[in-house]
Amino acid sequence: MTKQYRAHPHRTAEDTRPAVYGHSRIARAALAAMTAAGPCATGTAVAQAASATTPTCSVSALTASFGRGLAGGMNHQGVVLKLKNTSARTCLLRGYPGLGLENAAHRTLHSTTHWGDTWYARSPAKSTLTLRQGQSAEAVISWTHADSGTPDAVHAAYLQVTPPAATSHKTLEFPQWVDHGDLRVTALARRIPVND
Repeated sequence: MTKQYRAHPHRTAEDTRPAVYGHSRIARAALAAMTAAGPCATGTAVAQAASATTPTCSVSALTASFGRGLAGGMNHQGVVLKLKNTSARTCLLRGYPGLGLENAAHRTLHSTTHWGDTWYARSPAKSTLTLRQGQSAEAVISWTHADSGTPDAVHAAYLQVTPPAATSHKTLEFPQWVDHGDLRVTALARRIPVND
């Protein structure tokens, strides 16, 4: 299963000079710049600050499910994956879900996940999705299944779904033959147009 981790270093700066009227020189300069830029810039800064305090969706905050099943020629098959925020708190998702295959005994099988376009849909650009309670994001998964006799075909019983930035996964029933264990998945978005 392909996983991606990104570090987000934080920088801090302190003004060691005495504060004037409770504001440091840096804070006064930032306030002056925002005031000069006008209300639109100030609103943007407030929105960015609010976004910075919204947590990434944890595995426990989400439910995973399959939406529309997709079928097509040339042994292609696919499904729409949905991640829903079932917690009471707003959270963020950004990027691609990680995928993996398990057998009926929940043992991990060989698989490779490719992030990007699939047979059924072009991958949207990565964007930060704000999910309030009850809201969902989706991705489109595809694979091929020539037949059970295909060399390196993997007979799965379950699909592991790892939300972006998570280190654990959800498990969904997935009784499928997957050629070479190769899965393709788009980035998450609110809705993804599908061609089938």
